[in-house]
Amino acid sequence: MIESTMQDFPLGIQHLFTHGRRIHADSEVITWTDAGAVTATFAEVGDRADQLAAALAKLGVTPGDRVGTFAWNNQHHLEAYLAVPSMGAVLHTLNIRLFPEQLAYVINHAEDRVIIVDASIAPLLGKVRQDLTTVEHIITFGTGDTSALGETLDYEELLAAGEPGFDYPEIDERAAAAMCYTSGTTGNPKGVAYSHRSTYLHSFGITSAQAMGFSQDDRLLLIVPMFHANAWGMPYAGWSVGADLIMPQQYLQAGPLADIIEHTRPTYSGAVPTVLNDILHNRPDADLSSLRGVVCGGSAVPRSLIEGFDETFGVTVVQAWGMTETSPLAAIARVPKNTDEADAMGWRVRTGRPLPGVEIRICGDDGEELPRDGEAQGEIEIRGPWITASYYNDTADEKFHDGWLRTGDVGSMEPNGFIQISDRAKDVIKSGGEWISSVDLENTLMSHDAVLEAAVVGVPDDRYDERPLACIVLAEGAEFDPGQLRSYLADKVAKWWLPERWAPIEEVPKTSVGKFDKKVLRQRYADGDLDVTETR
Repeated sequence: MIESTMQDFPLGIQHLFTHGRRIHADSEVITWTDAGAVTATFAEVGDRADQLAAALAKLGVTPGDRVGTFAWNNQHHLEAYLAVPSMGAVLHTLNIRLFPEQLAYVINHAEDRVIIVDASIAPLLGKVRQDLTTVEHIITFGTGDTSALGETLDYEELLAAGEPGFDYPEIDERAAAAMCYTSGTTGNPKGVAYSHRSTYLHSFGITSAQAMGFSQDDRLLLIVPMFHANAWGMPYAGWSVGADLIMPQQYLQAGPLADIIEHTRPTYSGAVPTVLNDILHNRPDADLSSLRGVVCGGSAVPRSLIEGFDETFGVTVVQAWGMTETSPLAAIARVPKNTDEADAMGWRVRTGRPLPGVEIRICGDDGEELPRDGEAQGEIEIRGPWITASYYNDTADEKFHDGWLRTGDVGSMEPNGFIQISDRAKDVIKSGGEWISSVDLENTLMSHDAVLEAAVVGVPDDRYDERPLACIVLAEGAEFDPGQLRSYLADKVAKWWLPERWAPIEEVPKTSVGKFDKKVLRQRYADGDLDVTETR
């Protein structure tokens, strides 16, 4: 074997940080506030990150220590994104939407020593302050009532005591850089520790043209929370290429987002379907002409949403798929080359195909790989350099299979690598020995003009064990007509898929990361809290 003559250059966040601040010093970070946009250059943000690293070091933070953040998307949060991993500590982004018990659990499980808190949401953390066993210091920024947190340190005062130019250590690329916890819809949330290497490679992966194609000419609107799977990796990727970063903080509703887009003119963004649906239905007059595209994921993207953005705004919505465990972007629905225009939508509504560096396969109940024929259905398994190989301090052996991560998603795979998720394993409806895809039913129902959102769950049935219950959120001014909706489905899905049970609901319950929380609907049905109409 011939030995390589290449340099053993460590793949670390520190190097992404240094590159961005030096090469793209005049790129901008824009934070939206009540008073409008507040802007700082990459050079200015880099200097402040140095001062934050110095302040944390004075507080005793050393390599490997966990530093939590409890904040919206803003410049302060980005400074922690850059400083904490670069100094060798581990950034732990805390999901502000977790239930108090889960929030206390993840902080104690990760053994956070310091938490940096946005004062505007301090009361949420204050609910669990007395339950936190490892936290030594809480640092606050912004305005708000922080009394529930007890003694705190002021972020700006800490920064003022230091100077730019922190002496960052050289870090092993396989060391942990950041931690995120799953949303914990069942049992306790599980921790995923991203390495410097995995984050570096993921950043390069998503800046490629096959993924999102970021460059210095872009302005990225970071709608996805920085406390959820590192905002889909967009902060690090955007910083590394010098794209301007637009931070909307808590202004995530249709009206404020439309105003932010019209004022700041982003070229690219990412969001879950519920956010885009909100804009489509409540601000169809918005000027989104600056956007060349929006990546959408977190749950299946309805065809009606993709077509709606095409027709209403002239904006391309690109479906992507991933998990907290996959850093998160793993697959994206780019239309294959040589595809006729008439067939393009058929690919855009699919889940996507893996990015270079990621491998995906479908396995049956016996663990054997299934054919890539677009027909065979099994659990999706995945591996690659930015896919987790284990959970932090949690064996969870059942989630891994021969070096592959078992995703819990059920679907099929085409010969060209495109996957199509039909359901979560826990949500698939098993009726009379056959599978019914709740996702397909939901997406088809949401293409009806009367339906704003639809969630389909399996409920007990004396004859077939389980049958689908369709829970419908009506569009404004629409009437609830189960018979008409069932007729609409009749020529679009198999006859035995057609729901007999229908229920109108005010809104679909959602998890802390915006996914449909179907266990809540199943429980509401079991408790008799839904107004169910039967039609056949």
